[in-house]
Amino acid sequence: MRRFTIALLAAVTLSTALSTAPAQAHDRTPPLGIANCTATACHFDVAPGTYDVMVRLGGEAAASTAVTGETRRALLPETATAAGQTVTRGFTVNVRTPEGEPTGPDGTPGLDLVLGGTAPALADIRVTPARHARQILLVGDSTVCDQPGDPYSGWGQQLPQYLRAGLSVANYADSGESTVTYLGNPQLWGTVRSLIRPGDLVLIQLAHNDKTTDEATYRANLETLVAGVRERGGRPVLVTPVVRRWFNADGTLNNDTALLVNGLGVNHPAVIRSIADEQDVPLIDLTDRTKTLVESLGVEGSKAIYLYNEKRDNTHTSVHGATVYAGLVRDELVARHLVPAALVRVG
Repeated sequence: MRRFTIALLAAVTLSTALSTAPAQAHDRTPPLGIANCTATACHFDVAPGTYDVMVRLGGEAAASTAVTGETRRALLPETATAAGQTVTRGFTVNVRTPEGEPTGPDGTPGLDLVLGGTAPALADIRVTPARHARQILLVGDSTVCDQPGDPYSGWGQQLPQYLRAGLSVANYADSGESTVTYLGNPQLWGTVRSLIRPGDLVLIQLAHNDKTTDEATYRANLETLVAGVRERGGRPVLVTPVVRRWFNADGTLNNDTALLVNGLGVNHPAVIRSIADEQDVPLIDLTDRTKTLVESLGVEGSKAIYLYNEKRDNTHTSVHGATVYAGLVRDELVARHLVPAALVRVG
């Protein structure tokens, strides 16, 4: 049975780490805090934007707390605290409307956080506008997006838990999108392009739904996305698509279905790699990384990565699988020096 603990503290006894969290100079209102929380959730009536969240976890009893928010985004990994111990952690969260998929429902206004883990305990919390947060924007499909319903999850939905305060994820991936439909929908590329700030990373993974897109069009569409990011001062990063769990008899994934070669013979990962090389765009070869992992797990072990057991689905990932794949993206961001190591959680 879960144990829920909240230590309600007066303002004069707030921890030093939380009491010194800076607010914007022009913001005279006190930071939002634990008065906005119940034992299992918090709601903050804030406008769309980017916010720093500082939490103090733990209490009199041993505890283990994770934080999710908005549309099932993983914001803080499960953190254990011993009896009588508290620890302070921080993360930066993007609040937007719609709060999940860009073409989905608006969701709940403001910032909503959910306390999870095996024995959640929140001692205190502060929410303040982020002053100089870096931003990662995601362009992608259903394997990346903030999936609204269990058991589905995109890797972009799990990526925030690997990032520390000062770096947020704005996930504008959307289910069912190809390069053609993404560019053509003002809610998608039109919105993302307007949000790009100088220095922002924009990760682009589109391939799964380009089933009838010819190679010339596919290449041109990706080049348009790259150019559009650069025109706004952003830093494009091309990401090859996650593999489908489609094994050959010999236990490999060396087939068109698994490796995203469409019915016209367009090898999506190969095209992405060539554009990255020709235009000097950083590349995260998620096709190669996920292929290696899935083959190492084998036919049975890889079922937990996807939704085979739940839905006989070999394309979309479970929460566990999306978390593993988000970890691969995290590793590549650090290895390629795309984000400072100090802003990334490891382990």
